[in-house]
Amino acid sequence: QVQPVESGGGLVQPGGSLRLSCAASGSSSSINAMGWYRQAPGHQRELVATINSGGSTNYADSVKGRFTISRSSAKTTLYLQMNNLKPEGSAVYYCNADVRHESGGTTWFVNYWGQGTQVTVSS
Repeated sequence: QVQPVESGGGLVQPGGSLRLSCAASGSSSSINAMGWYRQAPGHQRELVATINSGGSTNYADSVKGRFTISRSSAKTTLYLQMNNLKPEGSAVYYCNADVRHESGGTTWFVNYWGQGTQVTVSS
């Protein structure tokens, strides 16, 4: 079982920066990929950025060049550095952990979600 817990959201002016953190309890060796997603009112949840166990990253086109995803060396904490924030970036940001489970020779993967942290970009 892995429980992601996000922090670092808040109110920021357009052009400002925020750094989100996600602490994932549980065994780091079972965590495969992690990612950040966001959901604005009236919109579907969308991918912001992901990072796999090898460190390869993937970003939504709308955040490329402005956001950076990273993980701690222990791979249990996920970060999202957000620079040059825009009003359309206002949303609840969720942390996701893709976790490998093994039992009796069987392997399966489960997605775990945090409760989310609110980011508001407004002057």
